Amino acid sequence: MKWIRERDALIAQTLAFVQSVTGKKDDVFLPEGTHVASTVTTEVVTVETVTVAVEKAPPPPPPAPLPPARAIGDFRTEMQARIASFRKHQERFEREREEYCAETLTKLRAAIRDASGPLVKK
Repeated sequence: MKWIRERDALIAQTLAFVQSVTGKKDDVFLPEGTHVASTVTTEVVTVETVTVAVEKAPPPPPPAPLPPARAIGDFRTEMQARIASFRKHQERFEREREEYCAETLTKLRAAIRDASGPLVKK
């Protein structure tokens, strides 16, 4: 099974990577026939200390005050106004649908009347 070999190879590569990063060898079970080769490279780096003057930032402005709470009556009035507006909207849509339906039926009846003229016998 090829996928088992590929899986084992991936495990071995991952273990080699971990060992190269951590610099230590783990006693981890590896499948038979799997060999791990790793190389660890170290480099000495000189770091210079840099001192930076930090200016103290001004404190943030206080949060904006909340608007005063509305009275219960305001909510009721607003909801009633919204409901009335919604009803007007729905009534307008219904009226437009009825008008469109009546107009379409009128056109259809006229087309049927024009098409059913007197029958001519040969």
